[in-house]
Amino acid sequence: MTLYLAALLIGVIAGLRAVAAPAAVCWAASLGILRLTGTPLAVLGTAIPLWIATIAAVFELISDKLPMTPSRKVPVQFGARLLMGGLSGAAIGASGGALAIGAVLGVLGAVGGTLGGAAVRGRLAGMFGRDLPAALIEDLTAVGGAALIVFVLL
Repeated sequence: MTLYLAALLIGVIAGLRAVAAPAAVCWAASLGILRLTGTPLAVLGTAIPLWIATIAAVFELISDKLPMTPSRKVPVQFGARLLMGGLSGAAIGASGGALAIGAVLGVLGAVGGTLGGAAVRGRLAGMFGRDLPAALIEDLTAVGGAALIVFVLL
């Protein structure tokens, strides 16, 4: 049951910050926390995907604050979040022999994280009178949530 919850929640993280979820999964696999050996997603525990995902996640944290960054709800952005949530959820599911269930839960979590994250960030931005504090709170939620999933649920 914890595996399914982790797959769903990593999808929520992907909805907040698309690349934070696969970066967390890559780190979990490379540290031996997430057992992907012998699964179709074993490559996620190797050095190249780990560093690509990590660098992309850092870039995403920066680019999210730029005024020309499109809404997470436009088709390309939304689709990327669903894809990353599905991939990350699939990896968590695969570690327990439930790749397909993990993928579905990751996608469902990404839908919730994308739409819910946008709504909460909009409300916070309204309360603060500007977007930056809301974006930073969302960053902390995504990174902290990913760490909790990796170190507590897995």
